[in-house]
Amino acid sequence: MVLLWGLTSDGPLAQVQAALARMGTPVAFLDQQDVRQSEVELRLDDDVRGTLKTPGWTLDLESVSAVYLRPYDTCRLLAMQGVNTGSSSYHRALAFEGALTCWVEMTRALAVNRPSAMASNNSKPYQLQLIRAAGFDVPDTLVTTDPGAVMEFWNQHRDVIYKSVSGIRSIVTKLGAEHRERLRDVCACPTQFQQYIEGTDYRVHVVGEDLLGCEIHSAAHDYRYPQRQAADVQLKSCEIPGEVAERCRRLAASLALPVVGIDLRRTASGCWYCFEANPSPGFSFYEEATGQPIAAALARLLARGARLS
Repeated sequence: MVLLWGLTSDGPLAQVQAALARMGTPVAFLDQQDVRQSEVELRLDDDVRGTLKTPGWTLDLESVSAVYLRPYDTCRLLAMQGVNTGSSSYHRALAFEGALTCWVEMTRALAVNRPSAMASNNSKPYQLQLIRAAGFDVPDTLVTTDPGAVMEFWNQHRDVIYKSVSGIRSIVTKLGAEHRERLRDVCACPTQFQQYIEGTDYRVHVVGEDLLGCEIHSAAHDYRYPQRQAADVQLKSCEIPGEVAERCRRLAASLALPVVGIDLRRTASGCWYCFEANPSPGFSFYEEATGQPIAAALARLLARGARLS
């Protein structure tokens, strides 16, 4: 049995569910909107066992041999709107998701991906160290609350971008003249600044042993938001050179992530820089643009985990 956990409206989950159905693999979908009506009972001995109950079905967790999770912030769910933060219903919902997260962390089933493995994404500077250890070049990086340090870094590299230090998605923006008067704002918020690397963007999805590369052409500094920068974006499937592909697999293994989306940029001189590794990639954007069978590869990985248990 493969367990899917998240929102039914989530693109990657929906695509994987459809791929598993085509393969005839048994699936249980835990809709996160049912968080207030769901229950989990766990028992710990030499293994973690238990039962998961939802409004529509009951599942013996020992029958689950692969789980794919993409849960959203519980407190921001539609199902939690209007629920008093001091109520028993509110705390019960948080306790349910906490207990199920513990099960994902401890289960012998294949987990895509375990919370502990995904945690490296919560600190981009820390993750950059792991990326460098896997053999990739990384941009020169500064994290600071000192406007003077920013100016020195900017003068050194001339072209600099800034983005969030944490795993919360932010829009990558290039520093310009309009930012000079705002640099003092970093005093209140540690901010990550990086040397701007000129080149072509690539997204690589590592799915078990499968590796799917996508070449991206866009004039935007952050191709995920071209509409904000009046720039078009073009994506196409591509082969990733052998040595670079091996680095991607090595990085995925070192992060203990069976599935990961890796952001690369290739310079005109042929150097490959890595910016980050997304432990819960929204791959549907790339699959819909290129036709790459990312969901099918992920479904095969999950089904293989089910057969091997």
